[in-house]
Amino acid sequence: METFITGIQQVGIGVSNAETAKYLYRDLFGMDILLFEDTASATLMTRYTGNEVHRRKAILSMNLNGGGGLELWQFLSRKPSYCAIAPEPGDLGIFAVKIKTADLASAHGSFLQNDTVKTSPVLLTPDSKEHFWVEDSLGNLFDVISSNCWFNNKSITCGGVTGVIIGVSDMEKSLKFYKEILGIDEIMYDHTGIIQDGPAFQEKSKTFRRVLLRKNKSIAGAFGHLLGSVEIELVERRDKATRKIFGDRFWGDCGFIHLCFDVTHMDKLKDRASKGGYSFTVDSAGSFEMGEAAGRFCYVEDPDGTLIELVETHKIPVIKKLGLYVNLKKRKSEKALPRWMLNLLALNKIR
Repeated sequence: METFITGIQQVGIGVSNAETAKYLYRDLFGMDILLFEDTASATLMTRYTGNEVHRRKAILSMNLNGGGGLELWQFLSRKPSYCAIAPEPGDLGIFAVKIKTADLASAHGSFLQNDTVKTSPVLLTPDSKEHFWVEDSLGNLFDVISSNCWFNNKSITCGGVTGVIIGVSDMEKSLKFYKEILGIDEIMYDHTGIIQDGPAFQEKSKTFRRVLLRKNKSIAGAFGHLLGSVEIELVERRDKATRKIFGDRFWGDCGFIHLCFDVTHMDKLKDRASKGGYSFTVDSAGSFEMGEAAGRFCYVEDPDGTLIELVETHKIPVIKKLGLYVNLKKRKSEKALPRWMLNLLALNKIR
């Protein structure tokens, strides 16, 4: 199957203070490269913000060792709402974000010494891979996993985002969406039973079906080598109906608000989604400015309404202080940016 997804560009996190969160994730996960910082009205997102236009601040930061970034999204025109009950595995939406490390034992030791986070013991996945959980001071949950897929591999604790864990209500329907529409189609495991390697609060008597999907590192797309491989773990609770994590809240409220993929050939992907029964709910159509960056962005909902953002990048700042940008519309979408150019992003460091 032709794939138009080159990797995870970022995961959106709704926060009450984006400036504070920017430094939080710089220190926790090495998200120290600033791609953009922008304040504007979210005019295209009213479908998900109570049919009103709201002001917001957005900050996108990345880890140049490889992996996706984090987009911090803060309402400015209303007070953001927190989830009244902490999400549980199987609740519909993004439950946790997967962060990669090259040295899991070292990363685990480092987080254990950090008294601003809660860190689990090292646990084993259904396919016997080591991982551990980190809950940050905002209540967001991260699953730290080993990876050998890197752009750079400097001696730091973590790389960037390599995947997410998503609660679903109908596994077969969700597998069809993620495999056939998005092209993330390699099954690493399909396990039904009690979750033995979940967070500390997880009830051990409930039955779940868990399917881990993987897409290997892309050889196409401007950022494919930087973003790396993708892992999507789908979790279906078998014993009772589950709730939507954002069921009674706005997109942009506190928590994981969307999963964003970097895309080539947006029109072809839109056509495939439409033929599969999934319409784009948002489409900026032309190039949309986000601070110093620009691109076409679209949204599609998975079968349970989890928001998937799709971005076809048109412009990125390479050296913002000098006004040096790369216009990707003048390049073939499959052509990778040279490593030296991507490494220049290090000059946009969050200090």
